[in-house]
Amino acid sequence: MDYFKQNLKIKHLSFPRFIGGPLDGITDSPFRKLVRDFSKEELLYTEMRHVCSVVTPKGGAMALDFSQYERPLNFQVSANSPEHVKAACEKIVQAGVDMIDLNVGCPARNVVTSCCGSALMANPVMLEKILKEFKRVIPDHVPFTIKIRSGFKQVNAVDIAKLAQDCGVDALAIHPRLQPQMFTGLPDYKVAAAVKQAVSIPVIFSGNVVNFKTAKMTYEATGVDGFLIGRGIWAKPWKLEEMKQHAMGNEYVVDQSMILQVALRHLSLMVEQFGVHGLLRFRKHLPFYIKGHPSASALRSRLVRSESEADIKEGLQEFLS
Repeated sequence: MDYFKQNLKIKHLSFPRFIGGPLDGITDSPFRKLVRDFSKEELLYTEMRHVCSVVTPKGGAMALDFSQYERPLNFQVSANSPEHVKAACEKIVQAGVDMIDLNVGCPARNVVTSCCGSALMANPVMLEKILKEFKRVIPDHVPFTIKIRSGFKQVNAVDIAKLAQDCGVDALAIHPRLQPQMFTGLPDYKVAAAVKQAVSIPVIFSGNVVNFKTAKMTYEATGVDGFLIGRGIWAKPWKLEEMKQHAMGNEYVVDQSMILQVALRHLSLMVEQFGVHGLLRFRKHLPFYIKGHPSASALRSRLVRSESEADIKEGLQEFLS
């Protein structure tokens, strides 16, 4: 389809339609570098960070510790009031990003109890104040986007999408489930289609798109402009390139040699970024790299207890070679 060969346009910027979404604790700077090794032009999202965290010396240093190699980059934040938005955006823009995204869709309990994420969909008065503050302080050359759900407890995605467009938001992503659904059940494609019909800004779909087949089905059901690939990219940093190649009708082979090289580079990047703590952070990725092999359980048990980078690399080479 020509649609998949064309780029998604957000304000004055243009990107392929498959986008690397945010996953807290997963799509950190080392992982985004891995994705960038395969996908040079695709837009990537950072992990979500609260604006209050960004403005503190420690929180800001951690949140803004990324490489320009990771660009084009959409920096995602959360907020429950206009306070700290100006200071946070100034620091984010100065660090060098291509967009700023406000998360109005996160369903996590600790996020919604602080009136952030999807809880804002139930408070459009406050959301409007926050959106207007972002538009006031973000430079015109930096597009401002948001991510929403179908709603908080009740569906109101169309109303929120119209509000966002009226406030000057340049594009929005929708994960069409309510907050209590978290990530269970099927996404509501009718809600996403209604949002797409209701606004003229680009609409990006998030949820259950894990390959080209599901992307094609989602486009046919909704008419959306792009696809935010979240859990489908976990431990598969080649996924955006794979989907792009499949969209063009090309074969894309992922073999054991590629998986080994990716896992080894991932581990090295983790240690480079986080020191010894990088070994601990790598443990959550390890099961995905060795999944499906007869001795995976035994190797996982051995390596998750290891505190040696060399031992983990040796185990991966032994297992995947």
